[in-house]
Amino acid sequence: MKKILSAAMAAVCAVSVQAAIQTKTIEYKQGDTTLEGFVAWDDALPGVRPGVLVVHQWMGLTDYEKHRAEMLARLGYVAFCADIYGKGVRPKNTQEAGALVGKYKGGDRQLLRARVNAGLDALRRQPLVDPGHIAAIGYCFGGTTVLELARSGAPLNGVVSFHGGLDAPNPDDGKNIKCKVLVLHGADDPFSSPQDIAALENEMRRGGVDWQLVKFGGAVHAFTQPMAGNDNSKGVAYNEKADQRSWEYMKLFFNEIFK
Repeated sequence: MKKILSAAMAAVCAVSVQAAIQTKTIEYKQGDTTLEGFVAWDDALPGVRPGVLVVHQWMGLTDYEKHRAEMLARLGYVAFCADIYGKGVRPKNTQEAGALVGKYKGGDRQLLRARVNAGLDALRRQPLVDPGHIAAIGYCFGGTTVLELARSGAPLNGVVSFHGGLDAPNPDDGKNIKCKVLVLHGADDPFSSPQDIAALENEMRRGGVDWQLVKFGGAVHAFTQPMAGNDNSKGVAYNEKADQRSWEYMKLFFNEIFK
């Protein structure tokens, strides 16, 4: 009988652990614009914990970012996926996505900073978040965006860019960065020129930033995204090794900035 009860209790515990990750959709504002984010946390953990802002790639907030948020929740963080485009604004194809990226990245970076800072504020308002321990990560367009968040002078412990754009349109903005910076980059990414990489490095040096740039051999753009396919000749492709290695670099970075 004791063995049966023990087995039953073990099964209940296993179910409880699996059910520990909680998620919900949250509406928030930037000015008059309604945004729709997504938060994930582990309700089996006690007390407050570090928060991580997750910024989406050019197709907007999708299941991909939500999955990453749940992965972060399993590591013990509260993860909040920001919405840069606005509630209900989700590109249907790459043409629409390109137009939206152009609006923010190529056009109005001040609006981009306002949108990502609104997401940061929404993360800070989550009751389980320790406001003194905050990081931001982003993918592709999101990688560019978290660098802009740092350049805005936002109070953060660190930012991580996964295959983000590395241009530095305002080189003096590096002086505003108050956090550590980790850039995870495909060594064969055709969308970041040597000039862009040099510009970022010079910006970080002039700003006195604590920064790291890690390049993954054989990886092109979007190397963390399985939906990118596996054809490097297109300049956009998934790379399993680079995906796994970059995630481990992020975890080491978080261990450093949150200790």
